[in-house]
Amino acid sequence: MNFAVISGAAAGLGKSFSYELAKIGYDTILIDLPNTGLKNICVEIENKFDRKSLYYETDLTNIENIVEITNDINKRYNVSILINNAGVGGTKRFNDADINYLNTIIQLNVMATTIMTKQLFQNLKKQENSYVLNVSSMAAFSPVAFKTVYPASKVFVNYFSLGLYEECKNSNIFISVLNPGPMKTNPEVTERINRQGFLGKVGLLSTEKVAKISIKQLFKRNTFIMLNGNKFGWLMLKAVPIWLRLSLFSKAVRRELKHKQ
Repeated sequence: MNFAVISGAAAGLGKSFSYELAKIGYDTILIDLPNTGLKNICVEIENKFDRKSLYYETDLTNIENIVEITNDINKRYNVSILINNAGVGGTKRFNDADINYLNTIIQLNVMATTIMTKQLFQNLKKQENSYVLNVSSMAAFSPVAFKTVYPASKVFVNYFSLGLYEECKNSNIFISVLNPGPMKTNPEVTERINRQGFLGKVGLLSTEKVAKISIKQLFKRNTFIMLNGNKFGWLMLKAVPIWLRLSLFSKAVRRELKHKQ
């Protein structure tokens, strides 16, 4: 019995990945923070799809926690899919952001993605065919004021994934990276997207649709996944000079920041 491991699985895209994988026949291991409802999601998955679903509650910004749960997973389960979905962003002036806020973004988006992959790598190698899907963002393709660390962290996810793909392309492990655009994951995010106007809505999709398309593309061995609506945004970004991109996106985020004050 092989499992799919999904981090950040309690809500949004991670939850949609969990349901989509169970729907197509995979048993799942869900990871998220304590008290985020993982037990209820697992029960619902088992009842609805008749697939086994387990969970680990932990803070992935702490490397010791990652080592502990992955050691346990490696001892007890065979893993053929890893989806590094857990991530965090935010909107703040750099001068106003405390070090814990900045460190959380770096540890979850950069460190956790890397160490989760490293810790489960030997497990993945033991299976006939294995897949790693790292979730980046369209934000990786342009710097943005007031979100300075988040886009930079997603650049790392892209480069890490593509480099590892090349390293593993003749092995049984296929590495892919997803670059989703805006998604209405919860009421707060929906409100923020609406405040950003047209630029904030380019390529807007539901998490369910993103998960379904992404899993199909992963199994088709597409190493750099761009969703249809986001391809237009990506091409638009490539055509616009970086100084203009920086200005336009920063103005949109500045409006969001002023609304919060």
